[in-house]
Amino acid sequence: MKPIFSVRVLLLSCLFSPWSVLHAVTPIQFGSVAMDIPAVMHKRLTPLTKYLSEELGQPVVLKLSPDMAGAISEVVAGNVDITYLTPVAYLQAHDQGHARLVVKTMTNGMGFFKLMIVVRSDSPIKTVADLAGKRFALGDSAALLQRAVVVGAGMPLEKLGAYDFLGHYDNIVRSVLHHDFDAGILKDTTAFKWQDNGIRIIHSSPDLPPYNITARGNLDPKVFKRIQAAFLKLDVKNSQHKAVIDALSPGYSGFAKTSDKEYEVVRTLIKPFK
Repeated sequence: MKPIFSVRVLLLSCLFSPWSVLHAVTPIQFGSVAMDIPAVMHKRLTPLTKYLSEELGQPVVLKLSPDMAGAISEVVAGNVDITYLTPVAYLQAHDQGHARLVVKTMTNGMGFFKLMIVVRSDSPIKTVADLAGKRFALGDSAALLQRAVVVGAGMPLEKLGAYDFLGHYDNIVRSVLHHDFDAGILKDTTAFKWQDNGIRIIHSSPDLPPYNITARGNLDPKVFKRIQAAFLKLDVKNSQHKAVIDALSPGYSGFAKTSDKEYEVVRTLIKPFK
C-alpha cells in the first residue's frame, strides 16, 4: 500500500504545486473594441479564444469593453494582455502605454481595409456631395479615422445637416435602414455584408492599415512570441481555422506580421482631429 500512497501523494503535489495553481488562475485576458454590441462581439471572438486556449495550452478569456476608450484604457493599464483594436485605438494605446502590435488582420488576402460611406439602396443620394444637409451616422466618438475619411471625401462635418455617434456598426446599419439617418460610415466587411440587403456604397476610403491584435507594453516577450505564432498559424485553407477566422469577420483571411511604421499614415490622417 505504501507505494500506491506515495504515488498518490506525488500526483496530488504536482496537481496543486504553486506553478500549476498559478497557471490555472491566471488566464490570458483578451480585450476588444466594441465594433458591435457585447453579445455579438462575444459570439465573434469566442471561437478565437477557444483556439488560442488550445494552441497555447493556457486559458484565454474575453474581457470586452463597452467602447473604444475603454478598450484602450484596459490594455494601457495592463488589465488585458492582448486586444483587438482599430488602427486609431492601437496608436492611442501605443502612445499612452507603449502597447505593441502582435499581428494585423488580412482582408481577402490583403493587408489593408477601407471605410465606406453608405446609404439605403433606395436613397436618392448618389455622391458624397449629396450628403450636404443630410443626417449622418458615425460610430464611436473616439474613432477619429471615420471623421477623417468623411472630410477627406470632400464633406466637412459642418456641412452635414446633423451627425451623431452611435457606437457600433450594427447601430449605424439599423439607423440608416430605418430612416433615422440618411447615411453612415461602415468598415468594409460590414458594408459588403449589407450591400445586397438594403445598403448601397457611395464612397470607399483609400487603403488603410487594418484592425490588429495589440499586446500590453509589458507583456513577457516569450508569451508575446507564443501568442504571435498562434495567430500566424491560423490558415484559412484549414476548415477548422477558417471557421475561427470567419466568426471574427467573414471578410478576413488570416493574420500577418506588421509594424508601427505601417500605421504612420493613420497618424497623419487623424492629426487635425485630435
